[in-house]
Amino acid sequence: MLTVTEIFASIQGETSYSGFPFAFVRLTGCNLRCRYCDTTYAYDSGEEFPLEEVVARVTAFGLTRACVTGGEPLLQIEAHDLVKALLDLGHEVLVETNGTVPLSRLDPRAVKIMDVKCPASGEHAKMLWDNFRHLSGRDEVKFVIASEEDYRYAREIVENYRRDAKWGVLFSPAFGFLPPEQLAGWMVGDCLDARFQIQIHKLVWGPDRRGA
Repeated sequence: MLTVTEIFASIQGETSYSGFPFAFVRLTGCNLRCRYCDTTYAYDSGEEFPLEEVVARVTAFGLTRACVTGGEPLLQIEAHDLVKALLDLGHEVLVETNGTVPLSRLDPRAVKIMDVKCPASGEHAKMLWDNFRHLSGRDEVKFVIASEEDYRYAREIVENYRRDAKWGVLFSPAFGFLPPEQLAGWMVGDCLDARFQIQIHKLVWGPDRRGA
């Protein structure tokens, strides 16, 4: 059984897949409490569904891409079975993870979107650094930036870990905490080899809408 907060179809608002239509499965539960979290409703609310029903609901949208997210989806053991089932059906699957749960068991066909927590989150000390060994050039590492300290921290992490596997780098301003133009200016000024991103789903649907 999987504990699910919501299943919905929308545009992907982040990552290099931004703008593509996706089916989303938001699993319930998270082991972190980031200060700027915008999905606190996924902490403990949810309904139990058998794996087969979750897969059926996703495929009913008729989309070719799916995103398994949370909360922290990999806290649920059966999340790995969900990812595999969707991949076996021909979906391109993104898994959004906060980087504190081992990635070694995740199906290598999935695209990993690993969120590295910066100091302003209040949770940066919980990162599982060994996860970088399990990233490939298909995967992406996201940093949510809320301050100049966060920016310097993220830049240092990229310099230290992005040597062999050239995974994608995503820098995103924390919504409501850092003006987007501030982060964009820092990145341009430093000639940073990273993608600036903004949560376009919030621009399209509004910042408070669930299932979008």
